[in-house]
Amino acid sequence: MARKITRLTDKQIKSTIPKDKEYTLSDGDGLQLRIRTSGTKSWQFKFKAPISGTQQKITLGVYPHLTLANARKKALEYKELLSQKINPKEHIKRQQLEAERQQANTFSNIAKLWFSRKSTNVSVNHASREWRTLEKYVLPALGNIPVSSINAPDTISLLRPIENDGKLSTLKRICQSLNQIMDYAVNHGLVHANPLSKIIKVFNKHKVKHYPTIDPKELPMFLKCLHKSETLQLKTKLLILWQLHTMTRPNEAASTRWDEIDLENKIWTIPKEKMKNRMEHQVPLTKQTLKILEQLIPISRDYEYIFPGELNPQTHMSSYTANAAIKRSLGYQGELVAHGLRAIASTHLHDNDENQSLHIEACLAHKDKNESRRSYNNAKFLKKRMRLLTEWSDLIESYEKSFII
Repeated sequence: MARKITRLTDKQIKSTIPKDKEYTLSDGDGLQLRIRTSGTKSWQFKFKAPISGTQQKITLGVYPHLTLANARKKALEYKELLSQKINPKEHIKRQQLEAERQQANTFSNIAKLWFSRKSTNVSVNHASREWRTLEKYVLPALGNIPVSSINAPDTISLLRPIENDGKLSTLKRICQSLNQIMDYAVNHGLVHANPLSKIIKVFNKHKVKHYPTIDPKELPMFLKCLHKSETLQLKTKLLILWQLHTMTRPNEAASTRWDEIDLENKIWTIPKEKMKNRMEHQVPLTKQTLKILEQLIPISRDYEYIFPGELNPQTHMSSYTANAAIKRSLGYQGELVAHGLRAIASTHLHDNDENQSLHIEACLAHKDKNESRRSYNNAKFLKKRMRLLTEWSDLIESYEKSFII
């Protein structure tokens, strides 16, 4: 016959006194109160391991911080686990490991891991802007939350104010980043599914606004304004012309280095770190772009950058310099921006020979969707791009000759 256990009472527990040796009082169902010689009273759960059959103990807490009633609840929880052949001690260990894993896998930590990979596939400027946006709008609220606890409703609520402010372009970029971060978590087994994959659909759609540009027919007047301007420095004029002739982006043009120029082969090689698509880009240099470089030699030949900064010549001119000059000094506010210079070239070349679209896109360093063709485009199309850029530079020069004596 099993020994009958008399349940403990709070009155009995409070009246217990320490002895020369520690001892235990049983409450049944494996729950015991351990009284130490110091007088400390602590709860423990004693059980037989389901598989090995060995006697094991789990410390539950100290009385009275852990009350008799709550100690019994814990004991019943462990008894339930044992009925399912689950070792409660191992169960606790797994829970602790899971908690530690969740703590390590916060949204912020996963975002950093994702960004370290993402930043190798986009330009430095693009990567920097993307991370700053996350730091401003997302990480303060979601950064410390385990990635497994991220959900759509809370995230949508977080992003609503951005939509209400009309920052739809920013909102679109954030949703794209969030989707990629959660995909990263899925691919690494941190979550089972991506709860943010479709959240962009609940917001107002961002309408793409193209960079302001002018019709190629208006290019002669623009060039006349540029050359006749008495407020712009020569270096700024040459930067705008360099970007116009080479069909490059503002940052690519402003950060041109002398060591990227191969005068012998008439090639400007832009390293992949500076390119939007993270692929090295070669720009054939026409006779007109070589003349621009000749004018820059006395200005910057002793410096690293072709267009050195005004305050610190060890750096390059801001990528916004040309843009500010076009809008303010030349009076094209709302009509043309520096990035729009590329569109003028693209429109003219496409209108004159639409069959050369592939080569024109290569001049613009647009990413070719055909992966097998992408890797050798630069080398294979170099002669054809030289022909297109020469045609473009010759046109610019013909306009300039009409008003430059």
